Amino acid sequence: MRLTILGGGGFRVPLVYGALLTDRAEGRVTDVVLHDVDPDRLSAISRVLAEQATGVADAPRVTTTTDVDDALRGADFVFSAIRVGGLQGRADDERVALAEGVLGQETVGAGGIAYGLRTVPVAVDIAARVARLAPDAWVINFTNPAGLVTEAMSRHLGDRVIGICDSPVGLGRRIARVLGADPGRAWIDYVGLNHLGWVRGLRVEGRDELPRLLADPGLLGSFEEGRLFGAEWLRSLGAIPNEYLHYYYYNRETVRAYREAELTRGAFLREQQARFYDEARDAATAALAAWNRTRAEREATYMAENREAAGAGEREADDLSGGYEKVALALMRAIARDERTTLILNVRNRSTLSVLDAEAVIEVPCLVDANGAHPVAVDPLPGHATGLVCAVKAVEREVLAAAESGSYATAVKAFALHPLVDSVTVARRLVDGYRAVHPGLAYLR
Repeated sequence: MRLTILGGGGFRVPLVYGALLTDRAEGRVTDVVLHDVDPDRLSAISRVLAEQATGVADAPRVTTTTDVDDALRGADFVFSAIRVGGLQGRADDERVALAEGVLGQETVGAGGIAYGLRTVPVAVDIAARVARLAPDAWVINFTNPAGLVTEAMSRHLGDRVIGICDSPVGLGRRIARVLGADPGRAWIDYVGLNHLGWVRGLRVEGRDELPRLLADPGLLGSFEEGRLFGAEWLRSLGAIPNEYLHYYYYNRETVRAYREAELTRGAFLREQQARFYDEARDAATAALAAWNRTRAEREATYMAENREAAGAGEREADDLSGGYEKVALALMRAIARDERTTLILNVRNRSTLSVLDAEAVIEVPCLVDANGAHPVAVDPLPGHATGLVCAVKAVEREVLAAAESGSYATAVKAFALHPLVDSVTVARRLVDGYRAVHPGLAYLR
């Protein structure tokens, strides 16, 4: 089976390859094609993968290319993990937004809209190429903003594109661990959009254990989301929010922490990864060891500004292990081998949430088999969550419309309607600021 990874020179690719090395079953991935626009990054990551495969019998063969069409031909699965504009683009997204006093995070608020506006046209082109060159392939999308990009690609690929994210997986794992439950056997009642969802229940053998967690301040204070949001607020919600909802519930505190930070997250990663790629180009360097060191630092500093604003302390060791690569492997195995499983994924709504139309991509538990991912029926969201989900989905639709039409006015509308942008005037300045630093947004007129 052949897996093509778009963004194959990306820093997190070794996580995916490491997961593939653990799969010894019949029908596993035997060939990995890495595609990237940067041959130096491809070379560096190829060295890491080669060291990972040392001593592993029948490790998947790795080839590289800078030609996207060559990469797609013959693919059974396509893993999309591109970053349009690179980490410099992410740093610019943060800087422009923070200058206006609003959030610049890459998937939430102004930064997420900017990233979406320059990513959607590229993602749509990829989807059209997959439909033409590899019509039987399944596309697994990890490109952010994951829900928005998955919806854009679904207009060409239908249900054959599925978005993944490790945030719900990590949240469910942490809640189960605190409650003494096996995450693999617990049913996690999670619903929302990507980076905008809530765990409303965790059922073990038919019993919902979440009320026990919410009633115990000691348990709530023993894991990351409990410290991040505070026990009182979680009890008020009656649910455990995805960590990214901290940007909404504590927006002023987070924006202040980001503005006071020495480096934004994007700028930190830009400098950190530049050092890694420079180091990995040296043939005398142990590339895998360099990657491991860099990754450990990356994971330890994840959402550091939010934790600082909330006084939540350092991340726990168990939360530094990633997770999206395990979701990707489980998804591929379920489809390729009909190994039925349940995963929280980004898929088209159909009739799952009545407040959204059938084509809207949402993030919910899905039953996965050889025919793809099928969203499970869920209870309606409470009013406060429904309002936020509908508002953000409306913004995503404006982003898609702006990307399709090239309309400057529609892009302004997308920014102005977002709950974390508080002024139409600011929205116009944001569009102008982003057009000034991103050549990829020159299409907005």
